Amino acid sequence: MHVRGSILVVDDEPTISEVVAAYLRRAGYDTRVAPDGDAALAAVAERAPDLIVLDLMLPGTDGLEVMRRVRERTDRSSAIILLTAKGGESDRVTGLRLGADDYVVKPFSPAELVARVDAVLRRFDTVRPDEAPLRFGALEIDPSARQVRCDGELVALTTREFDLLAFLARHPGRAFTREELMDHVWQYAFYSDTSTVTVHIRRLRTKLEPDPEHPRWIETVWGVGYRFAA
Repeated sequence: MHVRGSILVVDDEPTISEVVAAYLRRAGYDTRVAPDGDAALAAVAERAPDLIVLDLMLPGTDGLEVMRRVRERTDRSSAIILLTAKGGESDRVTGLRLGADDYVVKPFSPAELVARVDAVLRRFDTVRPDEAPLRFGALEIDPSARQVRCDGELVALTTREFDLLAFLARHPGRAFTREELMDHVWQYAFYSDTSTVTVHIRRLRTKLEPDPEHPRWIETVWGVGYRFAA
């Protein structure tokens, strides 16, 4: 079977981690399992995966701390999907702000989780190899290399942050609703929680805009959503 990518599943409940791992392996992913945060960090240090399925409620080093350290120590950012409790909204928001690409609320369907993994990793396969960099003054977006530079300095973006920025920049001046952005960027038309778009826009502005409160590139269109100002 063709290996579609590498996944690390981090959960202290063996029943959940093994079932999820089995579904991912069946879907063609090279999948490893880590039972806690320290084991996850050791696995990432040994070989950074394409994507991490990360439970927030871990013994010892919790999921948020694991994510902070992963974002600090990997040269190529692994995508991250969080597994969260139903009532853990504040943790989900914190996770998104720290750079999570998506989240799934427990209890969940393993088949749905595989679909989320597919959707996140599919973004790497949609870039045209000959696509020229997009330049807007001090901002340069290189879709082929998946790199962004601002004033000549490389800007570290997560998978979703880059995808969202590149999508908006490919359609300068056009306003998109949050639902449209979820559909095009997250590729999850039935994803109901559009607040993740707001969180990602806020993070992009913090990383790119000279004054995030008065954005130069990513504008809010009141009553609609967002647009990229060329």
